[in-house]
Amino acid sequence: MNARFYYDIISPFAYFYVKLRHRLEPRLHIEPVPVLLGGLLRAAHNQGPGEIAAKRPHTYQFCVWQAEKLGIPFRFPEHHPFITLAAQRLLVQQRADWIMVERAFEFVWVEGKDPNLHWPDFCVYLGLPKTTERPENPDIKAALNANTQEALDRGAFGVPALAVGERVFWGVDTIDWVSDYLDRPDMFSEASYRSASHVPNSLPAKQSP
Repeated sequence: MNARFYYDIISPFAYFYVKLRHRLEPRLHIEPVPVLLGGLLRAAHNQGPGEIAAKRPHTYQFCVWQAEKLGIPFRFPEHHPFITLAAQRLLVQQRADWIMVERAFEFVWVEGKDPNLHWPDFCVYLGLPKTTERPENPDIKAALNANTQEALDRGAFGVPALAVGERVFWGVDTIDWVSDYLDRPDMFSEASYRSASHVPNSLPAKQSP
């Protein structure tokens, strides 16, 4: 069965997912798809945890704890969040396979570097020439935007997100849920799941500015 994995290297949780994806690979053929997290967040009228003062230290310290529990090498980059536009375009341009995707995440979350500040080193780390330029080809820009729109159309509102059939599972903590879904493909037709998806919202609708 095929699945699409939407990712942006800015996300530590996407990094964790990449390291844990092997738990699903015997049952799924997972294709990595680079997107722009910022585009997903804007479409959902949301902010990343790194942009919320009270949430930022809690989230970052949780990442340190989770990496320790998982036994995964982890180091925060020199600053975060940072712009991933050029890096994500490069991954599109190279049609990055899992080896390159994993190296891209490791550059950020193991080496602790921002690709924007260390572009030649980032390229070499991916196995590309040091002189590789930041992609400016309109077709590559359009392809990254199209990936992001595809993720939105599938129902993604953040990363990591895994699209399996008509379902999208968000977050590294949904790996077990995906596994259960593969065992119970009619899960979302069960009464409890249908009911949960139609719980009324009692809050007043927000007015557009």
